[in-house]
Amino acid sequence: MTGLAEILKSAVEQETSDIFIIAGLPLAFKIHNTIKTQDPERLTPDMTEKLVQEIYGLAKGRTIQRLLEEGDDDFSFSLPGVSRFRVSAYRQRGSLAAVIRVVTFDLPDPGKLGIPELVLRQADRVRGLVLVTGPAGSGKSTTLACMIDRINRSRTSHIITLEDPIEYLHSHKLSAVSQREISSDTLSYVTALRASLRQAPDVILLGEMRDYETISTAMTAAETGHLIISTLHTVGAANTIDRIVDAFPPNQQAQTRVQLAMVLQAVISQQLIPTVDGGVVPAFEIMTVTPAIRNMIRESKIHQIDTVIASSAADGMITMDTSLLNLVKEGKIAPKNALAASASPEIMAKKLNLPL
Repeated sequence: MTGLAEILKSAVEQETSDIFIIAGLPLAFKIHNTIKTQDPERLTPDMTEKLVQEIYGLAKGRTIQRLLEEGDDDFSFSLPGVSRFRVSAYRQRGSLAAVIRVVTFDLPDPGKLGIPELVLRQADRVRGLVLVTGPAGSGKSTTLACMIDRINRSRTSHIITLEDPIEYLHSHKLSAVSQREISSDTLSYVTALRASLRQAPDVILLGEMRDYETISTAMTAAETGHLIISTLHTVGAANTIDRIVDAFPPNQQAQTRVQLAMVLQAVISQQLIPTVDGGVVPAFEIMTVTPAIRNMIRESKIHQIDTVIASSAADGMITMDTSLLNLVKEGKIAPKNALAASASPEIMAKKLNLPL
């Protein structure tokens, strides 16, 4: 069986996004959204355990104890001269398994990735809450890295990132950057977020808003003059607002809507769509918070927000369906993939002259 270091090098050379080490399946790489097996031999539980042990060997200072006790562990490590890797190790059917995300040392180039200026411009704000949302694996971490790099290159700030785990490494440019990893550098998101408010931050990147306590602390931080950039696993601005409000107990939801209406600045929602040449490209919905939208959030008229986004291109907004249609017109994605990703398939089918 090939050693882990050789597997990682091969994955990077093939432009792999994820490596699958699962008993009963041959070693597999996800390349341009397609899972491809690398060896005819199926991995046995002994083989996967050996590879998982090797992962912990490369991640110096990380012990396997948490995985053995709790059944899950997330962390990252670097292989000098090769790449950086994000690991989700877990137990399945009694055997050890892992999915390894390949993260390059170089920060991503937004132009090459198809991240538009309208998205990056949201990082130019100096206070309030900016959210980047989308399903798992939709490229949120990459968009966040591009936004943080834009701030780092363009203004003198103290940027604090709270991540689980750290994916992209940011060097100090015009800004000072403190990167903290949950569990290895600090106990939890909410503990680190509260502490960060005493560390003279200008910008705080919060890897994920997982519960109402974290959301509440993030909104308070945005209220007190900081720029908070964070993520949620939601698709669409309206769903994102509903998710935040619903995270709170019913007796606090009215106050939450008032606070959210004050601090929210923008919601960017994204999906990764397969391209005609076998790659992937992001499609975005962008909502910037205007006075009209602030009123809708306060008055719980969230169902009206999609209509406002559709009619507010002049304010830098775009709907997901418009973004998908533009990608079809540019010849980047096939009409059937635009239809599959659409929030309104019936309307999209008519626009593309496709049967549902």
